Amino acid sequence: MRVVIAGGHGRIALRLERLLAAGGHEPVGIIRRPEQEADLRAAGARAVVLDLESASVGEVAAALEGADAAVFAAGAGPGSGADRKDTVDRAAAVLFADAAEAAGVRRFLIVSSMGADARHQGDDVFDVYLRAKGAADDAVRAHPGLDWTILRPGMLTDDAGKGLVRLEAETGRGPIPRDDVAAVLAELLDTPATAGLTLEVIEGSTPVSVAVRAVAGN
Repeated sequence: MRVVIAGGHGRIALRLERLLAAGGHEPVGIIRRPEQEADLRAAGARAVVLDLESASVGEVAAALEGADAAVFAAGAGPGSGADRKDTVDRAAAVLFADAAEAAGVRRFLIVSSMGADARHQGDDVFDVYLRAKGAADDAVRAHPGLDWTILRPGMLTDDAGKGLVRLEAETGRGPIPRDDVAAVLAELLDTPATAGLTLEVIEGSTPVSVAVRAVAGN
């Protein structure tokens, strides 16, 4: 399976690339800076240098050509301002979804955020972030040509993953290691019956594969 990942140098994306490569898949990471290519090669992924804040739908669709799935795991990052929350967390996600549909890539996963809501109130940067993520999720849901799944992690940590999660439509707040978010994404890619679901994930007591099968109704 060829999987193209937006935000390919991100901390979740690099973990996902390692998992996919170890499973015999072909991860491709979209990155902004050529100097990040070495890290992707070390993770077993191929890199495509492309700036999603300035690229056209056609340019991104070309990078997605022949892919079996697309994963949007990009983000402006905690040190960014309100403007980049919109250009990356919202606009780049919408662009990536548009390009996936144009390229005929139906399976589409997006890493969102717990609390994401286009109607969220407030003027702080984090409020803007939640609105941007919510608007991106709404735009993805509106694409009839995508078999989408939206994953909303709780508070991200760099703790070692345990492979045990709580994955439901609503989990309540809690932490989740990035290792386990990547493992859930990899399992979702292999579980097309999760298309059309918006899911929250925090650490829990259920093995990742069992949790994904449960929400898929298997």
